[in-house]
Amino acid sequence: MTDLDTPFRLTSAQVAQFRRDGFIKLKEVLSPETLAHYGREITRLTIDLNTEQRPMAERSTYDKAFLQVMNLWEKSPLVGRFVMGQRLARLAAELLEVPGVRLYHDQSLYKEPGGGITPAHADQYYWPLATDRTITAWIPLQAVPEDMGPLGFYARSQSVSFGRDLGISDESEARITENMARHGFEFVSGAFDLGEVSFHLGWTFHKAGANVSTQPRSVMTIIYMDADMRLVPALNAVQVNDRDQWCPGAREGEVIDTRKNPVIWRGA
Repeated sequence: MTDLDTPFRLTSAQVAQFRRDGFIKLKEVLSPETLAHYGREITRLTIDLNTEQRPMAERSTYDKAFLQVMNLWEKSPLVGRFVMGQRLARLAAELLEVPGVRLYHDQSLYKEPGGGITPAHADQYYWPLATDRTITAWIPLQAVPEDMGPLGFYARSQSVSFGRDLGISDESEARITENMARHGFEFVSGAFDLGEVSFHLGWTFHKAGANVSTQPRSVMTIIYMDADMRLVPALNAVQVNDRDQWCPGAREGEVIDTRKNPVIWRGA
């Protein structure tokens, strides 16, 4: 599966677009064969390790959005090979305009048929990190038509401070959506082709629709951070949890260089 490691040509215009909009969608990043090979294992582990057993009607809005399992790279050498792939990590570094990136964590997001919306939010609310040089690769393991609930983004919202104190919830959906509309931020959404991958900054606001299809939406995400990222004091309880879960042993004010946060790509 050579496309895991070979460079993907990124243009200066695409880097500028990402810098401006806070997200980008890139077509034909990974081949159907690569996605099928690794996707089977990712989906199998997500279903096997998931602990959510309640009927959809009994779940909260957050729990209706998707089944999620983190750090699958530690559970399977095959998934580890996928997460440590050089192509996606190099793209992350080039889009962030940093010399290298290390792993924050991975996360499988499995939106079941009938699964609800993913409310509007910004990921970095959860992360005790010193700068905004963070990026998430959103990697569908199959094509995602509109009725499956593809991810959508509020273009240029990465500089907006309103809503940064809101976790994923009914409140975040209502308040962030209303604020984005009031200030005229364009919501960009649409289907993902097979092999298409999106990247978004940690402070870019985004959300996804419900899965009203009869098929599950299986997505793998990899969260990268600047290889020189430093830990800062947690601002809330969820950041305390993230610090302890994903950066064990890291010290405030120092580079997050732990066994769970390997450097995946660094330029020469």
